Amino acid sequence: MATVAITGAGRGIALELARQHLAAGDHVFALVRNPAKADDLAALAAGSGGKLTVHEMDVGKDASVASGAASTGDEPIDILYNVAGVTGETRAQLDSVDWKDFDETVEIMLKGPLRVLVAFLPRLRDGSKVINFSSQLAASTWPYGGFYPYVATKAGLNRMMRSVAIDLKERGIVVGVIHPGYVQTDMGGPDAEITPQDSAAQIIELAKGWKLEDTGNFYKWNGEEHAW
Repeated sequence: MATVAITGAGRGIALELARQHLAAGDHVFALVRNPAKADDLAALAAGSGGKLTVHEMDVGKDASVASGAASTGDEPIDILYNVAGVTGETRAQLDSVDWKDFDETVEIMLKGPLRVLVAFLPRLRDGSKVINFSSQLAASTWPYGGFYPYVATKAGLNRMMRSVAIDLKERGIVVGVIHPGYVQTDMGGPDAEITPQDSAAQIIELAKGWKLEDTGNFYKWNGEEHAW
């Protein structure tokens, strides 16, 4: 049995990760910005016999991350999934950049995962995994424009977490980034390529098998290495 913590657990892939880890008998800390609006997560918790608990956490705010992590107790964490995120402005904004939107995206998408990792760091141990959700848009191979806040923060996340991986390697903590695929979620839409169930199942297997010698790497959900 593993103990996992998942940000953004109220919907999409993160909710499916929570569901599948629970089904496997794992203990799940489900972290969500607004628990009152996370009906599916609440129903999952209600039927879990205490194996899944819901905790309020806004990854864009220092105090919320600190209090949310503290509310989960002091149990060691085997896998921490940094999933919570926003899209930000998607249009090319060269004449009128929405700096407020840009800054909010940075707080959530770039600073947020590091906030969460730092908050849980005292409970990470030799063999723990920190799996950060990135995107194919973070890579230099992405052939389209627009999405300025999103691509900037995802590319920054990849390189920042590679640095974190180097700094935590001697402690035996694996840090990685993944592209979860083009998934049928609120963000990906109904015409996306894969289901949340398939993405989550393969990500769980990838996380379990991620070796320390591969810490800092960028993978696709199916285990293939992703070009940067």
